[in-house]
Amino acid sequence: MSIPTLNSLTAIVEEAAALMQTDVFEISHKEGFSNIVTSSDVAVQDFLCAKLTELLPGSGFLCEEEDMWDTSHEYTWIIDPIDGTANYSRGIAQCAICVALKHNADIVLGVVYLPMAGELFSAERGKGAWLNGRRINVSGRPFADSVMCTALPVYHKEYAGVCSEIIRKTFSKCNDIRRFGACAPELCYVAMGRCELYFEYLLSPWDFAAASLIVTEAGGTITDLHGKPLTFTRPSGVIAANSHSNHATLADIVKQKI
Repeated sequence: MSIPTLNSLTAIVEEAAALMQTDVFEISHKEGFSNIVTSSDVAVQDFLCAKLTELLPGSGFLCEEEDMWDTSHEYTWIIDPIDGTANYSRGIAQCAICVALKHNADIVLGVVYLPMAGELFSAERGKGAWLNGRRINVSGRPFADSVMCTALPVYHKEYAGVCSEIIRKTFSKCNDIRRFGACAPELCYVAMGRCELYFEYLLSPWDFAAASLIVTEAGGTITDLHGKPLTFTRPSGVIAANSHSNHATLADIVKQKI
């Protein structure tokens, strides 16, 4: 079985984005006001699953909506139809279609597309990371001049205390903090040098799978909260940084608090 090209995946994601670009969509609540799904999420996911099945017959799917969790195949598509659905529902540009292709344990293709911002991030394993066709790399800023993207755990507010402590401790040592409200765009901002650090306590694999490859192909470092490689078949905390030394400093802060 041959791997699809990054260009073929990008074309499908760009086509799917047309389903997001509407002011008419329905909102449903999965678990209260914090966890919502729009009709656009479902439409994008259905479109992607159909097209990606044609592109790579026999592949599995791990998707956020409609409880699709089939990772028993050699190749598995990991899809977040709209990362940052709350942003999308409010017209905030930090929302993205995220698609990763996992081969056995490794992510080999990743696309994160923010149609409202006009930014398409992509990566192929061993071949670099790109923004709108331009090669991107992490910044060289030290920890003291770093900006960290983070968030409080909106779906698990019982962890807000420990996350606040980690954020406060990091803030005392770095330059500043940002919260854009969507994991994949924030990780891509680390990859392209807008920010240098990333921490979130608990995420689903579709939140970080595609962007994780973009980070590493841009020269960054990304792990779970214990400094181990990410596993893409279960929820995980995530730490990322522009350099190994900055990652080690952030990981040490996290380990002191968890």
